[in-house]
Amino acid sequence: MDSCYPAQKANFAATSPLDSRGFSSNRLASEVSAEESIAIRTARLGDLRRLAQILANSFHPPVGWMMLAYPFLRLGIYEDLRTRFLANSPHHVCLTAIAPSSSERVSTQEEITGIVELALRSPTFPATNTVQSPYISNLAVSTYHRRQGIGRQLLLSCEPVAQEWGFQEIYLHVLENNEKAKQLYRSLGYQTEKVENTCANILFKQPRRLLLRKRLS
Repeated sequence: MDSCYPAQKANFAATSPLDSRGFSSNRLASEVSAEESIAIRTARLGDLRRLAQILANSFHPPVGWMMLAYPFLRLGIYEDLRTRFLANSPHHVCLTAIAPSSSERVSTQEEITGIVELALRSPTFPATNTVQSPYISNLAVSTYHRRQGIGRQLLLSCEPVAQEWGFQEIYLHVLENNEKAKQLYRSLGYQTEKVENTCANILFKQPRRLLLRKRLS
């Protein structure tokens, strides 16, 4: 999972119990500082287009020739999100970050600023066994709201969900050359579980993927 978020100290508290699907149907409040806070809740169907845009901008920014492919990539991401949402799996959750109200940005609608997904799957690729574990993917924050601790809070919000599912560890991937993301994950207690080598790494000198694991207390 490629991402870039700085390490910032923040407190996290779950403000509501988890429902039968394994996540909170209400918001999880996260205090970033004494002056502002963000709210994290489960995604709704109406959020998906904005979430697809955030993901597309993060992983496929419309720069150069990518501007031509961008609309199709964004549509594909939206359809993937929608498929997972409608599947209503008891062991999949899509969390959404909501920006605090601001007098400078008056709106009658919530301002969606970030996304992360958590699901049960085999963390290794290709899957070497049938054992599934909580795995984080699609962590992204809108360009305007980066470097505010939102990525950190989205990651922390996944932990009580994984524990409610009955697990005490959680996994994610990061590219070995993504130093900012690695710094964030290390600050939250993630450790390298496996370094994945593929033919592409050797032939095309692409960065390797690191599988990180965190034990939950």
